Amino acid sequence: MSLIIPKDYDPKLSIRQTEAAIRFIRETFQDKFADAMTLQRMSAPMFLVKGTGLNDDLNGIEKAVSFDMKSVPGATIEVVHSLAKWKRMALKEYGFGMHEGLYTNMNAIRKDEDVDNYHSIYVDQWDWEKVIAKEERTEETLKKTVRTIFGVLKEMEHAVWQKYPDAVYHLPDEIHFVTTQELEDRWPDLTPMEREDKIAKELGAVFVMKIGDKLKRSGKPHDGRAPDYDDWALNGDIIFWYEPLQRKIEVSSMGIRVSEESMKEQLKKAGAEDREKLPFHEKLLKGELPYTIGGGIGQSRICMLLLGKAHIGEVQASVWPEDMLAKCKEAGIQIL
Repeated sequence: MSLIIPKDYDPKLSIRQTEAAIRFIRETFQDKFADAMTLQRMSAPMFLVKGTGLNDDLNGIEKAVSFDMKSVPGATIEVVHSLAKWKRMALKEYGFGMHEGLYTNMNAIRKDEDVDNYHSIYVDQWDWEKVIAKEERTEETLKKTVRTIFGVLKEMEHAVWQKYPDAVYHLPDEIHFVTTQELEDRWPDLTPMEREDKIAKELGAVFVMKIGDKLKRSGKPHDGRAPDYDDWALNGDIIFWYEPLQRKIEVSSMGIRVSEESMKEQLKKAGAEDREKLPFHEKLLKGELPYTIGGGIGQSRICMLLLGKAHIGEVQASVWPEDMLAKCKEAGIQIL
């Protein structure tokens, strides 16, 4: 998606008002979310030692920002892409019990990201993870969790409306569920992202399920998903139809995490069986890590959505191409 300039855009709030709204949304959401999900806030790393298997490999082609460290000679330190695997290890190491969980303020750099209205090289998420029983690794558990998160978002819409009634973007009253295969069967000639636009416009809010494995018609995945954290049969993205840009907006990627069996299967499909020798993967395959469900919720995306902003740069400070900055300024889009 290239830069979209909405016609007659009105940011509603000044930059200083927007900054106050950002603080309100971030502080209020994390408290409501933690209460609804029974999660404890935990400190999290901004970088990890390369070779532990803990950093998120995303689609396998993005390179992490890395550096060396004077006090740890010979080690390569990587800025995180996300904390998908670190969180599962932390639940084990910190002694979390059944149905207990954690959330973190995760900050990442994804230098290979194509920037546009929704995407930045700076990623800020509430990363969360929760212990479940193996028999709870079901679609029912996944859908119940999605509905809980959607409920928190609806609470936030009302809270923002009370403080900023002229700026709030109104959300649908219900979230729907659809699989990536159902989308391909319905719109075989469209790209996966075009299918998401179609279903989001039709339903308003939707959880697109089963991302990562190959689809039957095209023989290609709906979207890239690392093979060693989400179970491709039990994951998905929460998306909304977003009127200001006439596109869907994704606010969360989440899923039930891989079991020993599903990780071996997915590593084989991805041609990444060499990862089985990494410390994280060895622990998982030996059954030494808890079964979990988890995901990430975009902090800037939530602020953008609830405030009806046209560009993610209106709710986060990052680096943008000069031509993009010029076009946004001309259109009244207030990039921080």
